[in-house]
Amino acid sequence: MKPIEKMPAAVKKGIRCVLADIDDTLTLDGRLPAVVFAAMEDLKKAGTRMVPITGRPAGWCDHIARMWPVDGIVGENGAFYFHYDDSRRKMKRRYFKTEKQRKIDSKKLEKLKGVILSQIPGCRVSADQQYREADLAIDYCEDVPPLPIEDVDRIVRLFEEAGARAKISSIHVNGWFGEYDKLTMTRLLFAEVFKDDLAAVKEHIIFIGDSPNDVPMFDFFPHSVAVANILQFKEKINPKPAWVTRQEGGYGFAEMVDLLLAK
Repeated sequence: MKPIEKMPAAVKKGIRCVLADIDDTLTLDGRLPAVVFAAMEDLKKAGTRMVPITGRPAGWCDHIARMWPVDGIVGENGAFYFHYDDSRRKMKRRYFKTEKQRKIDSKKLEKLKGVILSQIPGCRVSADQQYREADLAIDYCEDVPPLPIEDVDRIVRLFEEAGARAKISSIHVNGWFGEYDKLTMTRLLFAEVFKDDLAAVKEHIIFIGDSPNDVPMFDFFPHSVAVANILQFKEKINPKPAWVTRQEGGYGFAEMVDLLLAK
């Protein structure tokens, strides 16, 4: 990973869209710094699309799509995208699975929840679980004392042994049933809302993230960026992003935007 200030001017000039993880990428210590919201507004004023790509739940994503200066959002690690049309005052909610399929998955995840909680002392169901529609989020360090990485890996294995997919974020292990991830739903968002083939425009996009569940995005986008706190996961990130900021979390995001929009 190279320092982001070494990104060539031609690359910066060609960026038309920023995709960003939320937790510990836009936030820092669980809070959204004011400089992050200002940076997103600066992107919008410059005509650069801004799309959060997150593991956070549908309830949160509805609010973000409506209230933040963004052009859409992918949530629950690719279970859906939401896009709010300001002119029509209408929300488009696009899910990877049908409502019937999600209800079946929910019953399986409920059983799996009991297995995980009984076998991994100290973990907890995420406080935002009641706002989720497609996955199960197990908290290993957000509202509980941090678990050893060995226990986090055991949570992943329990999901996988049950036939679910599992990804580690900076705060949760998210598990779900379905062949999708952040990149899968980002492709659909671009095709259906922006009318773009993601592969054809990826040279003009930056993805910025911080944890193992961002690896599909780091792999796909040649100009991917990590905030500095990614170093805690350096052994679990492969391939690694091309660039890294000097600052952590939301301040690293704002650092990147400043560089992109610098005259």
